[in-house]
Amino acid sequence: MAFIQLAEGELHYQLDGPEDAPVLVLSNSLGTDLHMWDIQIPAFTEHFRVLRFDTRGHGKSLVTEGPYSIEQLGRDVITLLDALDIQQAHFCGLSMGGLIGQWLGIHAGERLQRLVLCNTAAKIGTPEIWNPRIETVLRDGAAAMVALRDASIARWFTADFAAANPHQAQQITDMLAATSPEGYAANCGAVRDADFRGQVASIKVPTLVIAGTEDAVTPPAGSHFIQHHVQGAEYAEFYAAHLSNVQAGAAFSDRVIEFLLAR
Repeated sequence: MAFIQLAEGELHYQLDGPEDAPVLVLSNSLGTDLHMWDIQIPAFTEHFRVLRFDTRGHGKSLVTEGPYSIEQLGRDVITLLDALDIQQAHFCGLSMGGLIGQWLGIHAGERLQRLVLCNTAAKIGTPEIWNPRIETVLRDGAAAMVALRDASIARWFTADFAAANPHQAQQITDMLAATSPEGYAANCGAVRDADFRGQVASIKVPTLVIAGTEDAVTPPAGSHFIQHHVQGAEYAEFYAAHLSNVQAGAAFSDRVIEFLLAR
């Protein structure tokens, strides 16, 4: 198990794939850990050195006092790249990971080769959505995380996928129940406060935007907004709810690889 030292604690990361291959950083959605990408690893490691990490407040990484900001989480990524002596990398982020990707594209584009923004938006939700959730989680703790897990299946996967793949769906949603309530609430604050609608046009790195047709959390309209504002951005859509990387599986992996290897 690998960690780097941040000022306030340790960030958990994992490297897979050939040491001499280009680096691809994968960034998780809210309430998951680095294993949400397990299904992609066999395909991605054929071409890339894959760097995954548990976002601050998640998995085995540090939990510090919140609320966090997307800038703070983006700087964690830069610190991770610096610690591993990685000058440039591809970056693929989903949902909150896509917000981190947008921040990096806007503020640290020189560190990115290509950028993939999945099931995300320049602004996700409103304070009216996030504040009650933060209050509930901080009040009810672990019980609230279990309730969120049970409610998340319908948001993260279409009903037909969840019924056909119950073990796979549960494996992912169990990550939510295992997440620190304090860490989850702090990250909810980061998502609540992020608004890149006026800045995404400044992203200059080659970008692929991926959406899920049935995604109620970050509907395709938000992905189209990013595509229209980032010059030259490509767009792909899969039959999936919020976690398109899991539900679309091989088709998702193939499209990302095709984009990252394009000349």
